[in-house]
Amino acid sequence: MSGAFAGTTAMRSGFELDSVALARWMAAYVEGFAGPLSIQQFRGGQSNPTYKLVTPGRNYVLRRKPSGTLLKGAHAVEREAKVMSALGEIGFPVPHVYALCTDESVIGAWFYVMDMVEGRIFWDAAVPGVAPGERAAIFASMNEVLATLHRVDPDTVGLEDFGRRGNYVERQIARWSAQYFDDAEAGRDADMDRLIEWLRHNIPADDESGIVHGDYRIDNMIFHPTEPRIVAVLDWELSTIGHPLVDFAGHAMMYHMPPHIVAGLAGADISAPGIPAEADYIAAYCRRTGRDAIPDYAFYLAFNFFRLAAIFHGIKGRAIRGTAASTQAVERGKHFPELATLGARAARLQA
Repeated sequence: MSGAFAGTTAMRSGFELDSVALARWMAAYVEGFAGPLSIQQFRGGQSNPTYKLVTPGRNYVLRRKPSGTLLKGAHAVEREAKVMSALGEIGFPVPHVYALCTDESVIGAWFYVMDMVEGRIFWDAAVPGVAPGERAAIFASMNEVLATLHRVDPDTVGLEDFGRRGNYVERQIARWSAQYFDDAEAGRDADMDRLIEWLRHNIPADDESGIVHGDYRIDNMIFHPTEPRIVAVLDWELSTIGHPLVDFAGHAMMYHMPPHIVAGLAGADISAPGIPAEADYIAAYCRRTGRDAIPDYAFYLAFNFFRLAAIFHGIKGRAIRGTAASTQAVERGKHFPELATLGARAARLQA
């Protein structure tokens, strides 16, 4: 995928914010805020509309719930704010969260404001245009930061109530398949139906719990402007207490992901200096987390394709209903069947 989601634009029709009301709220709740305030909208933000708030002294980022009828449990900006606030307290690389607003009278929806972290976002998982040594360090940083997250004890950072413990995979399959089946407007797909059935009957006995990001992709990270290290991990909407191996497989899915869908390496020349082979990348994560191997990796890979397919199915439905936050929502919705097919292949249900 290109950087089509990069940068900002004027607020799109239907996504405008009341700058006067927002500035009044920020003056009361955001330490150090001083106007005047101007607002731009990021081209990305598939699920929750995202804005750049510009002031003379500092830039901020605002994430809000979308308008319209929302699926149960989706667009939980309050959860994003909570997990980033907790992890920021222990020095994990996340933007500083200033405040959460649950008063819909301010801009018409719940939202939070965080610091805008400056740095580099790589929209191409192959990371072109950098030296081989830097590319290798970038992959090492991604691996290390995720391993660090998975070693955090939720109870020690105030996230003991951030999600249910145990049966994460079973509950996730139930959640996303229900969302898929309930959104009749977005349609059905034979590969998706078969994948859901296979997943339900092949859940690994292994069960772990920890903090998971849920969408740990290279384009959801900000790297230092000149150094090959992560300075902020973004987009925590899918974070919860879950299975760390599901989270890792969702990240390593980049090795099988076509880049025209989201940042992926499928079809790329991964022999390019600095890009580790998938097996080596898995081994590095295992070393960092004290594991010998990931025996059910194929299942976790298939599950992640299923979940992403369900998310894109939801984007397709919102595009049909006119409530999608991004201008690229219609195009993303078109990728839903391909993701379902990739999931079926990972499950060896299709050649």
